Amino acid sequence: MLIVAGHITVDPDQREIYLAGCVRVVEQARRTSGCHDFIIDPDLLDSGRINIFERWESQADVEAFRGGGPSDDQGAAIRSASVTEYEIGEVRPLSG
Repeated sequence: MLIVAGHITVDPDQREIYLAGCVRVVEQARRTSGCHDFIIDPDLLDSGRINIFERWESQADVEAFRGGGPSDDQGAAIRSASVTEYEIGEVRPLSG
C-alpha cells in the first residue's frame, strides 16, 4: 500500500480555477486499477492551500497513472508543494 499526502499552495484567487482543472484527473485516478482513493480538496482554513491524499495498491500503480504530471497551466499556478509518498507495511481499521 502506498499513501501520497501533503499539500500545494496557489494564489487564493486562483484556487477555484485550479480545482476545477483537477476534476478530470480525480475522475481518471479513481477509475485506475490500484487506486483506492484520490482526493484533491481546498483547505478549510488557508485560502491558498489545496490538500492532497491518494491511496494506491502499489508503486507500480502510481507510476502507471502519473504520466507527465500536472499540465503546464496547473504547474504554473503552483506556488509551493509539500507532497510525500509513504510506503505502508500494515493497515488496521479504526473502530469506534
